[in-house]
Amino acid sequence: MKRKSEEISLFLIDTISRWSGVDCICVDERSRHDELDPHYALVFDAYYRRGIPVPEKRQSLFNNPGAFESAVGGTKDRFFLDEIPIRIEYKHIPSVEDIAVRPQRHIRLLKNSGTYPLYRLLNFPLVFSRSDWIERMREQLAHFPPEAWQNLFDGFSAKMEHYLSDFGAASVSENQFFRLMSRAGFLRYAGASIFMFNQKFEPSHAEFESQLKELPMLPASFANLWDSIAGERSEPSEFKKFELARLLAREIFELR
Repeated sequence: MKRKSEEISLFLIDTISRWSGVDCICVDERSRHDELDPHYALVFDAYYRRGIPVPEKRQSLFNNPGAFESAVGGTKDRFFLDEIPIRIEYKHIPSVEDIAVRPQRHIRLLKNSGTYPLYRLLNFPLVFSRSDWIERMREQLAHFPPEAWQNLFDGFSAKMEHYLSDFGAASVSENQFFRLMSRAGFLRYAGASIFMFNQKFEPSHAEFESQLKELPMLPASFANLWDSIAGERSEPSEFKKFELARLLAREIFELR
């Protein structure tokens, strides 16, 4: 990490850790990469038990940074410090813990929102902690129930089938937006299904494909099928991509 990013990161960690309600802070591993990367940002997750300062107060504590904006509900802040993009998410511990400890109660939520928040909880490096809470949660996630993985596989593969149907209709239409959305939806949930079969939480969109291809258990013809469907070249045709998607979907169901 460059010196400027290191200094900003230390400032933010020091500032947030002074809030008595915050239990721990994690940082995205990608925030330690080259800040000249076009996707670079300092990304933090702050897990809290009690109230945190309101957005206006946080803006002041962060030295009134540029382009400060907070999401509705005050759970996310976005801003710039010395031209470095900052993203901070504030996560209420009781809600996070209930999902980690009792995932079967939250299958519908996880099927709709995806498992990336659990990936972050499990994998983002810890940079500050007041207790052993996050270690206990990571132990819970390391023993995620097999039935939860199966239910998530079933949910994501059902969504994959839905988008496959749309993909078929879109492949013979002239609606470019419909084509893009249906193909993207199919790929997103086909990939998610494979992650669940391998009992892995989904990473960020930026790392989704690279980590997907490194999973130990993949459909027999996965690499060729995925690249042909995901590619932006004019060949194969959109209808041929749909036919390949149908084959990939069949191979994913055969994993079970």
